[in-house]
Amino acid sequence: MESFDELVVQYQPMIHKIIQTLNIYKNQNEFYQTGLIGLWEASLSFDEGKGSFTNYAYIYMKGKMLSQMTQNNQHKEKLIYPVEEFWETIENQEAPLLLEKETIQTYCDGLTEKEAKWVIAASIEQLSIKEIAEKEKVSPSAVKQWRSGAKRKLKEKIAMDN
Repeated sequence: MESFDELVVQYQPMIHKIIQTLNIYKNQNEFYQTGLIGLWEASLSFDEGKGSFTNYAYIYMKGKMLSQMTQNNQHKEKLIYPVEEFWETIENQEAPLLLEKETIQTYCDGLTEKEAKWVIAASIEQLSIKEIAEKEKVSPSAVKQWRSGAKRKLKEKIAMDN
């Protein structure tokens, strides 16, 4: 096989063509380097008995660039910051939650402490039975008993109010 410097000169137009076909317009130098790395790896792993090097190099370099694009997009998604309006809307999110919690706690009158814990955890915190059990360090069957008692008492309370 030729020296790598000769391969770079020969396959440089192909690298630029791949960048163009993938519509890469940002970080072109970075993707050019990725293409060179792909060319290097392709030259090391190529088996002459399996076809032409040109096809192998093209597929290898394009795959390397696509992998790089995927990694860049995943990284970029993790770093997106919300617009300013987002911060304004969540500034006072705790106040409605406190009112909601107070309202739900009024329904907990007549429930045991554990039944009230289930009501709050299930309705406000949106926790599952398993999550409540882990939080309270009890078995899931105990939490199911709290749920059963709370539901029964709340139904009775609603029936008496009507």
